[in-house]
Amino acid sequence: MKLTKYIIGASLVISLGSCSDYLDVQPLESISDTKTIFDKTSSETAIRGVYSALADGNYYGTTFQSIGYLSGDNIQWTGSQSQVQEFINKKVNAENSTISGAWTAIYRTVNRANNVISKVPLVSDPLLTDALKNQIIGEAYFIRALSYFDLARTWGGVPLITKPTSSPLENSGIARSTQAEIYAQVLKDLDIAEPLLPLTTDRFRATRKTVWALKSRLYLYQKDWAKAEDYATRLISDSNYKLLKPFSSFFANEARGTQESIFELFYSSTETNTHRGQWQPQTNGGTRQWAPNDALVALLNDPKIGGGRSTLIAKDNQNRWYGNLYYRTPATDPSYIFRIAELYLIRSEARANLNKLTDALTDLNAIKDRAAIALSLASSKESILLEIENERRLEFALEPHRWFDVVRTGRAAEVFKVTDVNRLVLPIPSNELLRDQALIQNPGY
Repeated sequence: MKLTKYIIGASLVISLGSCSDYLDVQPLESISDTKTIFDKTSSETAIRGVYSALADGNYYGTTFQSIGYLSGDNIQWTGSQSQVQEFINKKVNAENSTISGAWTAIYRTVNRANNVISKVPLVSDPLLTDALKNQIIGEAYFIRALSYFDLARTWGGVPLITKPTSSPLENSGIARSTQAEIYAQVLKDLDIAEPLLPLTTDRFRATRKTVWALKSRLYLYQKDWAKAEDYATRLISDSNYKLLKPFSSFFANEARGTQESIFELFYSSTETNTHRGQWQPQTNGGTRQWAPNDALVALLNDPKIGGGRSTLIAKDNQNRWYGNLYYRTPATDPSYIFRIAELYLIRSEARANLNKLTDALTDLNAIKDRAAIALSLASSKESILLEIENERRLEFALEPHRWFDVVRTGRAAEVFKVTDVNRLVLPIPSNELLRDQALIQNPGY
């Protein structure tokens, strides 16, 4: 059955391998929506389904992440499908199947989270303790918040759905909320999730600390510098998180769940991360359908700029560069959603905008030191902010930040030569417009 819009269809099929070692799951378990959540076991099964949707190939598995970096200026397309080149050219069409796949996958995640939020509070099972019930509900609220955050920064205003659905007709006729309204809902969900979740360190499941990471990122996007700094500080000051040396320590040599990681998604040999196939060359069993472009290769290989981050790329047997963040066989590479490096750079940017320049430089130089490059001597707000932008470009070169970073700082015209402000959000997928007349396309598409 083809999934449409934000519908999961008649049954909730839960793919479990992506978080198996950490969520005590059995592969390919499924439950009917008519009897979805009624005891401890089905409650746990349902939240595993939410994580599975988050890790799906069309969400953080590959497709959504690719929007973040293909739309930037680090990646070249080496294949023949024009839809990928549309992101690189900054001229994405509403018929593009990548945006349709991401839209559907994110709304599927929202719907599974809604299912948990709606039904778990009603479960009466002595085996489902209050602490466990709260944790499950809190995790669902967090993942829904992350999903709506990603929808809002990609498409602007989107339909706000907070109740579970089981048929394609249930959400028809719901108009788009504004981007500001969606961000407000994200914050509301995070505020609900925060006290429900344990104050523990878990790099594969949402905790109160994971909420702090998303709050810090959200406040950065909203330019609430003081709160972005506050929530970043909570994580940076936590001894469970640290910048690892050398740079590759968080991903090389089969590393998983290191102190660098705040939240990453787990994949297994039965539920693999499809990212690997896109990046690795044919000699390694991939397709290398996208690759670092010449500009990125030059930056990463410059010891004064890239430093230790040159380990993000490698050469194949034909002397071609390829991205090497996803490299494992089988493809069990994690997807990194929050790393402590991001929180350092968030706090640096927030502090620079608060004119705490010395403190901003300290955070920036923590990143430079870890990359094994010379520390910055910048002395003005503008120069520090530019260095932060440049560090983010390389620190997260193969992660989904570059496009969103340059758009949120208002520098897309200068950096990407995108002068049409309508192109700073993507078009609503055309198939969604055909299904629901209440949806209105973004201007300019």
